[in-house]
Order: sequence, then structure tokens, then C-alpha cells
Amino acid sequence: MSNVAETVTNKNSNKIAIAIIAALFFIFGFVTWINGALIPFMKTINELTDAQSYLVASASYISFVVMALPASYILDKIGYKKGMSLGLFVMAIGALIFIPAAEARTYWLFLTGIFVQGMGMTLLQTASNPYITILGPIDSAAKRIAIMGIANKVAGALGSIIFGAILLSGIDEVKDKLATVSLIEKDQLLNTMADSVVTPYIVMAIVLAVLGVLIRKAPLPDIEVPEDDATVDVKDQKTSVFQFPHLWLGVITLFFYVGAEVIAGDTIISYGISLGFSSEEAKSFTAYTLLAMVLTYALGVVLIPKYLKQKTALIISAVLGIVFSCCILSTSGLVSVLFVAALGISNALVWPAVWPLTLEGLGKFTKTASALLVMAISGGAIIPPLYGKLVDINKADLILNGMGESEALSQAATSSYWILIPCYAFILFFALWGHKYKSWTRKS
Repeated sequence: MSNVAETVTNKNSNKIAIAIIAALFFIFGFVTWINGALIPFMKTINELTDAQSYLVASASYISFVVMALPASYILDKIGYKKGMSLGLFVMAIGALIFIPAAEARTYWLFLTGIFVQGMGMTLLQTASNPYITILGPIDSAAKRIAIMGIANKVAGALGSIIFGAILLSGIDEVKDKLATVSLIEKDQLLNTMADSVVTPYIVMAIVLAVLGVLIRKAPLPDIEVPEDDATVDVKDQKTSVFQFPHLWLGVITLFFYVGAEVIAGDTIISYGISLGFSSEEAKSFTAYTLLAMVLTYALGVVLIPKYLKQKTALIISAVLGIVFSCCILSTSGLVSVLFVAALGISNALVWPAVWPLTLEGLGKFTKTASALLVMAISGGAIIPPLYGKLVDINKADLILNGMGESEALSQAATSSYWILIPCYAFILFFALWGHKYKSWTRKS
């Protein structure tokens, strides 16, 4: 009877822990996916090029490179719960930096606030992803992470809608006025527009700080992975993370995946505007991408692992990513925008599948491996600005060849989505073969 009672207690404890971690995924989903609205907003108030505006995404995601390994060290010292709490407080500080940034209307200060928030999210990600992966059987980890994904993307959709309404409402009228008013009036208009971020970021800072206090009291069970994999022969036991090729291939896979995911979510509003949609119409486009992800996550919860293996889900995702990318390139107008949104379908189950496929059998190296996987989030800092640079280059070339500016922007924005195809091709490689390479000398 005592064993039965202990099992029930553990299951209930795990359910509570899953709910708490889901709440954390909701938080950094909300904060992350408002970038789709921030990019055109920052482009306007700071008068930026397309490539410069995508530094909003870079500032957020590059923090994962800087902070991932320090975050792993911090978690070793203070534990998962205190680490998550600290992450929330750091995010609150990042939100507060938006206040002086708005007052000064200084782009680098905005980027600093986004970077600091990214540092806090790195702590949350480094703790929560391996935690939810090892909270139950490894073969159902993708199912648990899919539940996290639902929380993350529902929050992202809400964030993009709320901040889209706050930051982008009336932006078209402001742009029209900027072309006709004096320099003094132009400065006043942009200052007023910049001030619109102050109140929402004050509210965000308060909420994050309160949650930071609450998480310290949350009933999260202590979970540790075994020091070594008992199924591995002693002579085959590894002494370094560099002895796991599938880990490094998994890191590269997540690098490309996050870059593709950020492009799908953060460029779609700007892309819609470049195709001639008003800011009022385009502000909800990010929510389309996230809705596609949520619905696919829900399918993953139902199908994995009973009807669909994690590896199979990853293969399907990669193939769909290649197909949808080709469809973006070969269509125009709303149809092309909807194919960008459809990338949410191909993206949803990549993260949930790659984590367990990469962490399986790593034993005592799990925490370090998790930090490396979190560093791969830096793909969101590098690949989207490359897309923006391609748009700028292609647009300039088309204008030199006699095309009008608006038509050149539209065509350049569409054609630059080819950058997604090699990203999904590598994900497909990892799904088919890469995750099997457990040794540099043989496959296992």
C-alpha cells in the first residue's frame, strides 16, 4: 500500500510541477513573441533599415549565448527553483530599462533592455527545459514539452495581439505625417510614440517581480539525472561532452530551428506590411503563426508517443518546413503570408522532439548539454538579421534595375525567405541520421 501511495503522491507532485513550469513557459512566451510588434515599432521610432530593425530579435537571442553556461553554473550553485526565481527578477529589471529608453528614444538602450530580459529568460530556459524533459519517461518527453509549447505560444499570441494593439495602432498615420511635418514636429511625434511602451513595461516588471517571489515558494520536486547511464558498458562511458556527436548535431539543429521559428513569427508583420497590408491589418499576423503552432502542439500531446514517435514527428516537421518555404517563394499576397503562418505547423514539434533525442543517454552531462542546447537559441539572433540583410540587398538591386521602391520591397521580402530551406534541410538530416551518432567512430 505504501508503494501505491508513494506513486500517487509522485504523480500528483509531477502534475503540480508541470503546471508551474507551464506557467514559466507562458511568461517567456509572452515576452519573446512581442518582438513581432516591437520590430516595426522600433523601425519607425528610431528610423531604421530592415536589417537594423531585426537587431530587436538579435538582442534577445544573443543573450542565450552569453548567459547559457553561466546559467548552468548558477543552477549548480543555487538549484532549479532559486534559479527560476532569479531569472524572473532579471527579466523584471530588463522591463524597467524600457522606461529610460523610451524617454531618451535611444535604440541601443532599448536593445539593452531586451538583452537583459533575454538573460533572465536564459536562466528560465536552462532550468525548465531539462527539468521538464527528465520529469518523466524520456519517450514521452516530447509530449510534456508540447504541453509547455501550448502555454508558450498561447502567451505569445496574446502578447503579439496586446502589444500589436498598443504599439502599432495608428502607426500608418504617424508614418504619413512624418513625411510632411517639420523636424521639431517629427521629433515630438516620435517621442510621443516611444512613450507608449512605458506603461505596459512597468506592468510587466511588476508582474515578473511578483512571480519571482511566488516561484520561491512553489512546490517543485527535486529531480536529478543519474550520474551515468547504467545500460552503457563501462568501457564505453564518456568523460566529456565532446564525446557525444549527436549532442553537437542537436545543438546545430536547434540553432537552425530557432532561426527559422523567429523568422516565421517575427518577420510576418513586416512582411505583410511590405506586401501592402496596413499595420492595422498586419498586426495580428504573428498570432496566425502561433495559432498554427498551438494546434500542432495539441496534436503532439494526443499522438506522442502512443501513435507517433518523436523521431517521426521531427521528420514530418522538417519536410513540411521545406514545402511551406517553397510555397512562400512561389506565391504572393495573402496566400504567401498564410504560408509564412503555416510554418508554425512545421515548427511546433521540432523543439519538443530535439531535446529528448539529444539528451538521451547523457547522464551526468545533462546539465552542461542543456546549457549548450540553450545557447543554440542564438540562431534567433543571427538568422533573422541575415534575412533582413537579404531584403535590404535584394531591394537595392531591384531599385537599381528600375523597379519602384514598394514593389522592390515586396519582391525582395518574398524572395529572401529562401534562407529557411537550408535550416529545415539540416533539421531533416538530424531527424533521419544525426541523432543516431552517439560516438565519433560508429553509429549506435
